[in-house]
Amino acid sequence: MSHEHVSNTKRIWTVFAILSVITTVEVAFGIIRPDALYMHNFLTMSLLNWLFIILTLVKAYYIVWAFMHMEGEKKSLRNAVVYPLVFLVCYLLFILLTEGDYIFEVFKSSTIKWNF
Repeated sequence: MSHEHVSNTKRIWTVFAILSVITTVEVAFGIIRPDALYMHNFLTMSLLNWLFIILTLVKAYYIVWAFMHMEGEKKSLRNAVVYPLVFLVCYLLFILLTEGDYIFEVFKSSTIKWNF
């Protein structure tokens, strides 16, 4: 019983292209910082920051899906990996938004200077 080696070169280059395009878009938005995204807030954070978070999560998805071979695993294993990560990301975003807004409000309304 022999296993045939299947080349995944096309898939690797496709994922590489997708990750490169997403990274290029992130860098371009970071350099340009359009006022339509930078000056408008949603849930106490600018739309540009939300865009960065969403694009980073998309890149993380493609890395896990392609390079950690999650597409070939059984559904139960994928769920066992993905569900805790989704919960963790939501929890960390909640902490980021809550604590960041608290620190901003403390520095905005006090005599303490912004040293950073």
